[in-house]
Amino acid sequence: MGKAAKYVSKKPDENGYIDWNNKENQIWHDLIIRQLNCIDGRACDEYIAGLDLLNLPTEHVPQLDEINQVLGNTTGWQCVKVPALINFDRFFGMLSHKQFPVATFLRHRDEFDYLQEPDYFHEVFGHCAMLTNPAFAEFTHTYGRLGYEASKEDRVYLARLYWFTVEFGLLSVNEQLKIYGGGILSSPGETEYAITGASAIYKPFDPVDVMRTPYRIDIMQPIYFVIDNINQLYELAQQDIMTMVQEAKAQGLHTPLFRPKNRESMGDYV
Repeated sequence: MGKAAKYVSKKPDENGYIDWNNKENQIWHDLIIRQLNCIDGRACDEYIAGLDLLNLPTEHVPQLDEINQVLGNTTGWQCVKVPALINFDRFFGMLSHKQFPVATFLRHRDEFDYLQEPDYFHEVFGHCAMLTNPAFAEFTHTYGRLGYEASKEDRVYLARLYWFTVEFGLLSVNEQLKIYGGGILSSPGETEYAITGASAIYKPFDPVDVMRTPYRIDIMQPIYFVIDNINQLYELAQQDIMTMVQEAKAQGLHTPLFRPKNRESMGDYV
């Protein structure tokens, strides 16, 4: 946030319709077909149930109003078009109103395998299915309300909680790892690595531990936190998360399990 974006979101017409061209429709098709095959047997049941409800097309890019009809009927959430990058005030404010920000651009073919900026495919395919789940939706809503009122320093700790749940969360089903985090579900490399990576570390989910764990956005995650079931997020939303933030601050950060890209840069990890 704060850096110039390479991509520019497409503007809808007066009826909210976004004109995706043939090249973008083909990219969407190729992305979704590949990722549906990749997550087969690896995504959690809650995500698969949400994906069935969304019934995303494979031949063309879906419109936001199609997605919003499903979200509105299930949990009351809505996707809202935003530029490629938004500030934290707007991000937390939108979540606090059950609005999920979606940048309306698709990655180019030369960045097909990896894109650092969250594009339309990442937001829609990675996140929207889980937003049909009441427990996940309540946690995300609570997270937004807390973040909107939090200080700049506290938001950094909350960012780690979001990263290791909404983006890179795993859960255990009959001692098998399943994916619910959108950052994994929308990435073939991360999907493979998160489930089968020999060097990955898996830890039981503890909110204070999570908020003490630095991460980098441009590498395979060296560590994942595993919840027992999706209702654990709902239960967390009922607890005093901001007191946990203060506990994490008092205990201090864990030593990062990676090197910064540039030791002089403070923005390489959070």
